[in-house]
Amino acid sequence: MAKVKTHFNRRSFLKLSAAGSTGLMIQFSWFSALAKENPALEAAYELNGFIKIDTNGIVTIASPNPEIGQNVKTSMPMIVAEELDVDWKNVKVVQAPLNTAIFTRQLAGGSRSINQSWNSLRMAGATARHMLVTAAAKAWNVPVSELDVTKGIISHAKSGKSASFGEMAQAASKIKIPKEVDVKNIKDFKIIRHSKFNVDGPEIVTGKAVYGLDVYGENMVFASIIHPPAFGMKLKSYDATEAMAMKGVEDVFTIQTYPEDYVRGAFDTSAFPELIVITGDSTWRIMKAKKKIKAEWIPFDSHSIKVKGFRDPEAKDQPIPAGMEHTPNQYTSMIQRSKEKAKEVRKDGDPEKAFSQAVKIIERSYTAPYLAHSALEPLNFYANVTDEKAELIGPIQTPEFMEKSVAQRLGLSLEQIDIQMTRIGGGFGRKLFGHYLVEAAIISQKIKKPVKLIYTREDDMTFGAYRPIYHAYYKAGLDANNNLIAFHVKAGGIPESPLFENRFPAGAVDNYLAEAWNIESNITTAAFRAPRSNFMGAVEQAFLDEVAELAGKDPIDFRLELFDKAIKNPVGNKNDYDAKRYAGVLQLIREKAKWGTPKKGLSRGVAAYFCHDSYVANVVDLRMENDKPVIEKVYCATDCGIVVNPIAASNMVEGGSVDGIGHALYSMLTIDNGKPEQNNFHDYHLIRNNDAPWDVETYFVESDVHPTGLGEPPFAPAIGALTNALYKATGKRYYNQPYMIDIEEKYLQPIEDV
Repeated sequence: MAKVKTHFNRRSFLKLSAAGSTGLMIQFSWFSALAKENPALEAAYELNGFIKIDTNGIVTIASPNPEIGQNVKTSMPMIVAEELDVDWKNVKVVQAPLNTAIFTRQLAGGSRSINQSWNSLRMAGATARHMLVTAAAKAWNVPVSELDVTKGIISHAKSGKSASFGEMAQAASKIKIPKEVDVKNIKDFKIIRHSKFNVDGPEIVTGKAVYGLDVYGENMVFASIIHPPAFGMKLKSYDATEAMAMKGVEDVFTIQTYPEDYVRGAFDTSAFPELIVITGDSTWRIMKAKKKIKAEWIPFDSHSIKVKGFRDPEAKDQPIPAGMEHTPNQYTSMIQRSKEKAKEVRKDGDPEKAFSQAVKIIERSYTAPYLAHSALEPLNFYANVTDEKAELIGPIQTPEFMEKSVAQRLGLSLEQIDIQMTRIGGGFGRKLFGHYLVEAAIISQKIKKPVKLIYTREDDMTFGAYRPIYHAYYKAGLDANNNLIAFHVKAGGIPESPLFENRFPAGAVDNYLAEAWNIESNITTAAFRAPRSNFMGAVEQAFLDEVAELAGKDPIDFRLELFDKAIKNPVGNKNDYDAKRYAGVLQLIREKAKWGTPKKGLSRGVAAYFCHDSYVANVVDLRMENDKPVIEKVYCATDCGIVVNPIAASNMVEGGSVDGIGHALYSMLTIDNGKPEQNNFHDYHLIRNNDAPWDVETYFVESDVHPTGLGEPPFAPAIGALTNALYKATGKRYYNQPYMIDIEEKYLQPIEDV
């Protein structure tokens, strides 16, 4: 066993009461609140912020992070239960409250929930086990070292005594928390690495699961918003006379979500800080009344806002340019910008000299459009704000950040803010940005009533916070022996560059140059599943296939040659990947997909990518039918360290692969004079069931490495493998996403052949 330090501190507990000389009785008021809904918790004993044990042996484990479909509400308690050594059938799981003093990083984003909570979850389970065993040792007057624990039963072989966790719970709750505890050896895991079904599964399929839209409060009114119809515009005036005369409508007014002098947090992104709000007794009535409101909108001038970034202690000015943008012009601007000198962010060797000596040179450019997150559950939040407290309930990926934002905006202290997390019906990054939570709170504070703010699909899809629009230029040079001797990547976008300068093939090429650029915009963008990687991983892998073809080498062999170079003689010291693990997933996918013997009639492509500290390789098998791809199989090999819950991990890989393929084939959001041209699923194309892969096979590298990311890494390489398979099937290279729209014909004329 390894020892870990416990880190419960004075802020970890909402209430502490002395329990004589034996130590502390630890109590948490939020568990008491949960007892109102689950009477069985009334008689249970709390051992730490994660665990409460009933006298009947039922163990209630709190899952701290937002549940967004990644199944952390099952996987995180599995880690606690493993170290506690309880029988999983005796475990009940509840959603923990927001409490950053107890829980680590209560955030759903960046594929970090398991990764960054691994140690604290293990520590919580091991601490509770220690307290239970110590209580038994004291009761039986025997050494702790002589006791064994198996599936919630403590036993002493010499005396024949045994007791369940439930029988020792009261005594254990009085044991002082140790400074350090033993955690299990990985080889002894009995719950981790064994599939467990979603703890919310039965409630989801029977309609009992509570999502944000399911939350109602007494005397609650409904609210909806109207925002400017185009980016670059603001409200001048409005007339709500007709709307106010309609049945069920209570009021129409405006709010400033973020005033001009407000310092925004990292997740306060909002294109339209001034909104028209309409409140009433039902969503249907206020949706009808919205159409009767006459508003006049005018262009705004260039200005700046103050933003305190995710890791920036100081607020910085962020420029917001004036003007209404147009998609064809955006493509033209990106192409022009890509031809200009950009910011050099990495340079190894002498790329200019190497290119001048190269025998073969290949250059290619790639683009991808704005994407809407399109989560099934629309934006919504419940708010009940009084002078004393703000109760906020709904779907949010960043509760600990929005707690600070809403406290600042309402003029309340953090202690007065109560954000309760519901299950989230999809987010993909969109619900990282909680302006809608702040809006609900401001509305409630203004009308002095509980309010339920609900965005329509059109409200959400035209509000911004899109995946940015990107462009990447690549150039590679080969010597007479078809070795890669020079590599140049220049990538940018509106409003950010997607470049990762220290990722592969950096470190595997002696002469390497990476440049970045960006174009400012008033169209708000945000993190989208596998931010930046969702573009760069796909186009990098498509380009490497062309380089391999130019070199006359098998695509997998070509990549493995480069990884061998990065393993034996890496270039530079900033490479952010492990070349052995990278090569490992390629070797695994080659074996599992039987790369050299594809099924007759199918074309296949391969790709591999690293992001969020994990490695994923894909093979896609497809055929063309009526000019559309029929994807019969996707193979996926993943190295994400220890796989906590295999069935959930497979589900995430399958979903990520389908998601990436769907967006690459069909999805695109365009802008006409500042106005989004797509506003619902009738004109924003997501992948349909009949377009999805027929089968996805998942494989995981056996590993004892600390768990790394998984929700996002499968997205990008699936697109790369799809792109390369399409070439094999059609003889045509695809450079512009989405592939089923002729971007070159529609937006890139005249386009230069680089």
